[in-house]
Amino acid sequence: MSTKKPVTLAVANQKGGVAKTTSVASIGAALAELGHRVLLVDLDPQACLTFSLGIDPEDVEVSVHHVLTQGVDPLEVVIETEDGVDLLPATIELARAEADLLTRTGREHVVKGAIEQLAEDLADSEEGPHDWVLLDCPPSLGVLTVAALTAADGVLVPLQCETLSHRGVGQLLDTVHDVRRFTNRGLEVWGVLPTLYDGRTNHARTVLETISETYGLEVVEPPIPKTIKFAEAPAAGRSILATSRSNKGAQAYREVAANLVERAARPKARTPKKTAKK
Repeated sequence: MSTKKPVTLAVANQKGGVAKTTSVASIGAALAELGHRVLLVDLDPQACLTFSLGIDPEDVEVSVHHVLTQGVDPLEVVIETEDGVDLLPATIELARAEADLLTRTGREHVVKGAIEQLAEDLADSEEGPHDWVLLDCPPSLGVLTVAALTAADGVLVPLQCETLSHRGVGQLLDTVHDVRRFTNRGLEVWGVLPTLYDGRTNHARTVLETISETYGLEVVEPPIPKTIKFAEAPAAGRSILATSRSNKGAQAYREVAANLVERAARPKARTPKKTAKK
């Protein structure tokens, strides 16, 4: 029996403060609203995603750390959240995972293995496997981010529309290139998601156009506007789609989710072979 393979999307940017975790929680909730079965994986030792979905990391006894480093079955760790998405939670213990995995053979494949194991475990369940897996990567290009990219079909890069915030994009794309060469030939960059966007400023629009041209990346529309409601949502332990349903930020994430569903249905682009330098 073949197990249905979920669409796995890594949300990555080694720069902090670009609304990465907010994007994972909000897109996940929006996909769930559209009727998809969604798993969110918190790969950041700061456990912000776990906290923002109403789970205190201090109360979590088995976490994604145990799945990745000790081979605990992910089905034992998954938590159902009020936002209608499932979560593989993180705790501060995950900070040790980088060191624990560093000398391990096949460390790049630990996240992929966990997702495949979970899909297998759920194959005979009433609900079946997940349709989508969103990976909240840590703000670094270390072992956990590489493992997430190795597991992913695509990578989405949330980006604050300010000049300094896109300085790390080139490094991230270098890492993506290496992952394509060595561990995941099918990885595609789905594009840049503009966050904390203030459309009233020419600067924000210019930065957006520059990034698109400089790196040849698609821009995932619509841009996510700046709103105080994003800061309020994690305190309530829910995504903005639950706390401020009609807010313009919540609406933007709904549109992004619908666009990502369309993007997932696109046939994969063939990766051009690199020609040898003469």
